[in-house]
Amino acid sequence: MKGSTFKRCRCRDEAGKELGQKCPDLRRKNGTWNPRHGSWYFKLELEPGTNGRRQFLKRGGFASQDDALDAMSAEKVKAGRGRDVTTKLLFGPFFDNWLAGKNSLARSTTEKYGEHGRLYLKPHLGHFELDKLRVDHVAAMFDAIEVANAQVVAARESEDPQVRATAKGRKVTGPVTQQRIRATLRSCLADAVKQRLVDVNVAQLVDLKPGRKAKALVWTRERVEAFQETFGKALADDQAKARGQAVLGFKTWRSVERPSPVMVYTPPQTGAFLDHAVEHRLYAAFHLIAFRGLRRGEAAGLRWPDVDLDAGTVTPSRQRRQIGWEVEEADLKTDGSEATIALDTGTVDVLRAHRARQNEERLLWGDAWEGVGHVFARENGAPLHPATLTEEFERLAFGAGLPPIRLHDLRHGAATLALAAGVDMKTVQAMLRHSSITITADIYATVLPEVAHEAAEASARLVPRAASGTGSGTGGPPTVPQGGWGNRKGASVTRKPLFTGGRPGRTRTRDPGIMSPLL
Repeated sequence: MKGSTFKRCRCRDEAGKELGQKCPDLRRKNGTWNPRHGSWYFKLELEPGTNGRRQFLKRGGFASQDDALDAMSAEKVKAGRGRDVTTKLLFGPFFDNWLAGKNSLARSTTEKYGEHGRLYLKPHLGHFELDKLRVDHVAAMFDAIEVANAQVVAARESEDPQVRATAKGRKVTGPVTQQRIRATLRSCLADAVKQRLVDVNVAQLVDLKPGRKAKALVWTRERVEAFQETFGKALADDQAKARGQAVLGFKTWRSVERPSPVMVYTPPQTGAFLDHAVEHRLYAAFHLIAFRGLRRGEAAGLRWPDVDLDAGTVTPSRQRRQIGWEVEEADLKTDGSEATIALDTGTVDVLRAHRARQNEERLLWGDAWEGVGHVFARENGAPLHPATLTEEFERLAFGAGLPPIRLHDLRHGAATLALAAGVDMKTVQAMLRHSSITITADIYATVLPEVAHEAAEASARLVPRAASGTGSGTGGPPTVPQGGWGNRKGASVTRKPLFTGGRPGRTRTRDPGIMSPLL
């Protein structure tokens, strides 16, 4: 490929015509180039087009001839690799075409990629030419995200109600989400590298904060009391703003910030929830999630052929996934997700009772029955929207006087209960159907305080102490704060209710007095 460079300017003659390369100011009086006037360009002859005609590439605006030569050399390399250098390919259109071609991805994954593109990648990077996208462009995008985060936090903490209102509905884009945004960009640019549209995947070269997932925390008494205080203040604020109108405490309860996005109930709290929910028509779903760790989509997609009550097993094969508000039923995430889960006899009894109740509903609906075999369905048998499980769970937890957790946290709670009962990590991994025990260990590194106390006692007993005549390295058992959740078996501790007030206990829990007068 032949090429040349030239210099020109945009000066015009008396007739208004551009002088171009003929402008006398392009050179000094001694004939050398004038660096203060005009710009350098290159003209590169390309391979003939599909019609057989000669093709040329012109680019300009360079400050020096060397810059023009370097740019021409770069275009020669691109053209030699088969790239179309005659058109400018912007990142935005390339991303859209890339996403449209990802037909093999799960719809939920495609939706998440599209969300990253719509909210972050295209607004910040879409106007750049694909092959001119640089590391500093990507870094600037994440800097802008952090600025927006700071604005949201400042608005939330403002004493001005109007300023606080500007933060309503706006979320902070945390480190985990930023890592996922970069992963989407990295995947997109990886395909661009394969197509020889770019030489370097700049997304791989951007440094971000570690995207550590939120640490699971237990609703200890101290955390519950702090939540109760915050909830009380928030409810009072909402009532003051309502000016006499009714305030739904449920909305306030759900919106109060939690110690961690991932919170886990203690065994008494789980029992209190199940006691309160026991008469609900979807109780069996919550029971199954709480004890055997099903995912929400798996519970909504579970069908009776997946359940063997005689053998005491459940083998999830499908899931109902929520995408926006639409729902699709699809295969599970991995082959391991379809593993068989053993059921305890209590859970088998709960499922038998649920099936009997569903059969009664089928008889009542008669020909209007829409059931296709889902274990957990609407009253007419129609498949259940996954969001219904979440909504009903949250309202039941609120009604039970409990602090809030996500429905998925019941799954975390199932693992925590198993670990607290002494079940080994490998068995818990099999129950949750994680592909790796590392995933299980990482997610559930935080266990119930009772487990931590017992582990500390076991370690201390390994060191004999002459002073006490016992095997405790501490010289005797440590005291337990009154009302603490870390009570060891046999400890004599006066328990206080999670929330003041209360109601008579039922059969399941040791600590049922957790109804709040604020609710």
